[in-house]
Amino acid sequence: MLYSDTQTYVFDGSFYGLLSAVFESYERKHKRVKLFCKDVYEPDIFSEHLDVAMDPAKAIRVWNGLKQKISPTHQKHFYSAYLSEQDIIFQHLFDYAHYIFDHPKGYDSNYGHEAVLSITQMSQKVHREKHRMEAFIRFKKGNNGLFFALINPDYNVIPLITRHFKNRYADQAWIIYDEKRKYGIHYDLQNIHEVQIDFRQEQSLVPASDDISLDEKEELYTLLWKDYFKSTNIEARRNMKLHIQHVPRRYWRYLTEKEDTYW
Repeated sequence: MLYSDTQTYVFDGSFYGLLSAVFESYERKHKRVKLFCKDVYEPDIFSEHLDVAMDPAKAIRVWNGLKQKISPTHQKHFYSAYLSEQDIIFQHLFDYAHYIFDHPKGYDSNYGHEAVLSITQMSQKVHREKHRMEAFIRFKKGNNGLFFALINPDYNVIPLITRHFKNRYADQAWIIYDEKRKYGIHYDLQNIHEVQIDFRQEQSLVPASDDISLDEKEELYTLLWKDYFKSTNIEARRNMKLHIQHVPRRYWRYLTEKEDTYW
């Protein structure tokens, strides 16, 4: 139940939009705020709310202020938790910012505070997903010479995995595309670009997953890798429970050796 003096803020879902909401709350002297992302907010005829405009200048002021009061580790926690895209985390991030600004430096490690604990725990979940994407993503080479990978992670981890793949595959052009969030990153051998692809267009950089046209050598390498995997699999030592513990089924779609099999 909301207090009578609780204000309702609706923001655009962006990181800068969230920080702009923090700025607005201080500027308007609103101490109690219920924050909603516009994609999920459902107003009724009796409710009033403030549509928070995303303002980069205000957002940067808030972020710089937070960086002066929290450690680099907790800065990473803050951003990583935001990438979870969880509605409750947006509220925790907002409350966390107020908590930090309203207390002396050093309170970012007070895990007895609900927002501090929730953000840290969610950050850990997001980073587990990040590490699994880095481990399990497999590129396929298209007949146009471009390497591509389609992903569908639980959280929006593309901003966190960009550096890893740029450093690891610096000598080839590639795209990693998030099917759920409808955007991806394209490395052109020099720079990283964010891309959005309309699969209905014939000239798309990456075709729809059902119509992927692989390079002939890629098809051969895929077949050889599957055969190698089967030949090294010792049936007597098979431990499905342990295997799933280390490689959960939801990641099998990324692994070449798992295609067309339920090993």
